[in-house]
Amino acid sequence: MITYDAVSDVDVVRPALPAERVWTIPNLLSVLRLLGVPLFLWLALGPQADGWAFAVLAFAGVSDYADGKIARRFNQSSRLGALLDPAADRLYILATIIALTVRDIVPMWLAVVIPARDVLLAFTLPVLRRHGYGPLPVHFLGKAATLCLLYAFPLLLIADHPNTLGEIAKPFAWAFTAWGVGLYWWAGWLYLVQFRSLVGPSTPVGGNPSFSTGTAA
Repeated sequence: MITYDAVSDVDVVRPALPAERVWTIPNLLSVLRLLGVPLFLWLALGPQADGWAFAVLAFAGVSDYADGKIARRFNQSSRLGALLDPAADRLYILATIIALTVRDIVPMWLAVVIPARDVLLAFTLPVLRRHGYGPLPVHFLGKAATLCLLYAFPLLLIADHPNTLGEIAKPFAWAFTAWGVGLYWWAGWLYLVQFRSLVGPSTPVGGNPSFSTGTAA
């Protein structure tokens, strides 16, 4: 079976990811990140233990980078991991936006702009399935956008405190936020371009079902 690269032309192919791998270090890191989502929400909205909430977000960012490196270095890539990794990223972004908005750390428009891209891309999924494709795979720009946001959110949490550390963190927090939002939507545009190339008027129904290696980030 073959899968398609999300950045290059859709005719470029590479080997499909192994379907049978479950118990791998990258998958374990992704599961731990998923378990950290409700923990972060409770820490940020319950006792407002921002130090611990920051630690959970920091772990999410570091493990997001580490699981990809480990998967490539030790050949531990899998279809399950390709699904878990972007799912954990999305849930962390959503959970953090909810927490920061509820606490009035970020404006409401930011809470709308970031999830709006994912809502827009969600409408492409049934069309892709109808043409025989799975979700569009993650590409580098999408991962870069996610990493910027995962750096921005803990810094925004620190910047909310009226002390020297908060003042130092504030410009970096909003710089990462601006870059993250911009790259997030740029990646979304590239996904839409690829979506158009796959299911455009001249494309016959019945594509390659093994296209997907995960959900677009």
